[in-house]
Amino acid sequence: MNKKLIALLLVVAFCTHVNAQTFFTTKGKDIIAPNGKPFLIQGTNLGNWLVPEGYMFKFDGASSPRLINQAFSELIGPDATKNFWKKFLDVYITAEDIHYLKSTGMNSIRIPFNYRLFTNENYMGDNDASRGFVYLDRVINWCKKENLYVLLDMHCAPGGQTGDNIDDGAGYPFLFESKENSKQCADIWKMIAAHYKNETIIIGYDLLNEPIAHYFDKSILNPLLEPLYKQITKAIREVDKNHILFLGGAQWDSNFEPFGPPFDSKLVYTFHKYWTAPTRDVVMDYIDFSNKYKVPIYCGETGENEDAWVDSFRTMLNSNNIGWHFWPYKKLDNTRGIVTFNKPAYYDSVIAYANTPKYNFADIRKNRSANIAEIKKALDGYLENCKFKNCIQNKGYIMALGFTPKN
Repeated sequence: MNKKLIALLLVVAFCTHVNAQTFFTTKGKDIIAPNGKPFLIQGTNLGNWLVPEGYMFKFDGASSPRLINQAFSELIGPDATKNFWKKFLDVYITAEDIHYLKSTGMNSIRIPFNYRLFTNENYMGDNDASRGFVYLDRVINWCKKENLYVLLDMHCAPGGQTGDNIDDGAGYPFLFESKENSKQCADIWKMIAAHYKNETIIIGYDLLNEPIAHYFDKSILNPLLEPLYKQITKAIREVDKNHILFLGGAQWDSNFEPFGPPFDSKLVYTFHKYWTAPTRDVVMDYIDFSNKYKVPIYCGETGENEDAWVDSFRTMLNSNNIGWHFWPYKKLDNTRGIVTFNKPAYYDSVIAYANTPKYNFADIRKNRSANIAEIKKALDGYLENCKFKNCIQNKGYIMALGFTPKN
């Protein structure tokens, strides 16, 4: 073999190695960054943006996107509600928000989304099947400019994967019992993966958020979880072999018992943990799983607590090599998040209507505010107050996360 050929082969080998390190991958119990070094996920969730949640609006009864939309439509009409959602999607998360998050010191964000954004189903005022990519492309491009990594999270799957307001479904995890729903779920993930297969700012895909709530028969539904993950994984790997796949446990991402040995070379296993003691023993089952199968584990959601708890839990996770995305980034009139914004004038009337049980159209008429002009001002005020320029840092919470508040 002559020297020129040897030199050429070395160049090819080097380029192949560099390309192989372009994407995140896994090695044993570590997530490996594109630079080849272990990467500990540290960041937040963009909750309430592409998946509005009632409690983020201070609602009790209207807890899911569908129910929030219904309450707004009853108050101000379908056209005004459609206009509200269009403005909301444009102002709730902007380039300024992404720049700020990076400036605090975090390295990544998790983006919850509803599958309906990739279908012709009516959702948040529109039914354009391309709009999911419009919003995700926009925020991903902002993240690329900031070098802030991204995890995509299907928070709401076809048929519902949870059986509660979380999945914006019909109150039961029909996803696991419907071949049509499971195929649609896999097809949507395949479409997303094909679109982003070469996008290096994306760490990976969180396939299902908080599947199978504890209300339902675990003996029936839990055995269906891993087979569905395998179905989705097969679909994704037909178009994208680059990105990590994140698998959440059953019962609100808390139970790893349905999992057997890893079935793909790039898997991370996800748990969520709220309102427990901030101690190692509450995550010991997940650590044992990680040790048994030599796979990374990650806390996709936690928080919603006092600053001292946040600091303790975050420190414990770090010391056990467990990455995290605390929930959420932005909340209305609440210090248990990175930033907050003020409740607008007249908004209590919106809350009162949303929280009042309504069983028929007579109830709607009876409880609808007599002063709709104030209701519209309240919703316009919400849209104004949630803009980044009007948000207020929760400095204690930010420091509890190990990040740095900004001027």
